[in-house]
Parts: sequence; C-alpha cells; structure tokens
Amino acid sequence: MKNIKETISVKSIDAEGRTLGRVASETAVSLMGKTRTSFERNVYSGVPVKVVNASKLAITTKKLAEIYHTRYSGIPGGLRILTGSHTVKTIGLKELIRLAVYQMLPGNKLRRKMMKNLKIED
Repeated sequence: MKNIKETISVKSIDAEGRTLGRVASETAVSLMGKTRTSFERNVYSGVPVKVVNASKLAITTKKLAEIYHTRYSGIPGGLRILTGSHTVKTIGLKELIRLAVYQMLPGNKLRRKMMKNLKIED
C-alpha cells in the first residue's frame, strides 16, 4: 500500500481587534482537528496554527484584572495565583493566549502534541 500523506498547511489566525476567548476557542478547535473531515478523537489530526498580531488583542484592563491562573511549585505553600495584568506585564499577551488555549484543549496525552503545533507572534 502507498502511504498517502495529506498536505498540511499552517492555519493563520489574526488576533487584531478580537477578544481573547474567541481567538483561543478558534485556535483550540483547529488544534484538535475538529475542522477536518479526518477527525479522530484518539489521534492527533489537527493543523498547525499560527496566531499573528497577538499584541493587538482587544482586552480591557478590567478583564485583565479578573483573569487569573495558578502556578504550583510542588512544595507545600507553593501555590501562586497570578492575575492577567501581572502576566501581561512580565511575559506579554502571547502567554495569556497560550494559557487560554491550553485550558481549552482536552486534558489527555495529546495535549502536548497539540501545544507543540501552536505558534504565537506579536
């Protein structure tokens, strides 16, 4: 049998003027492969996704103050709760998009493969 390889092109998503949730959900759906006819839940069949204009994301300061995520170092008392505004100041909006997409993907063995196919540019 011949090995037929599908042509995989990188999907580009423009984040300029769009909200964080809409960009993240569209990215997550594409990474999971739900936009393809060859979708299988147990196999990575998604497309590589490139998010451009991440610095031009439409997000208010009030929303940045409401958004939070946690980091845990593994030691007792090592739980850190970080706000969205702190993350944007220290790392940037790219990290906020990456965290939102990460939380929207299924928590199984394929999550790492999907996240490796995500590129975010300013």
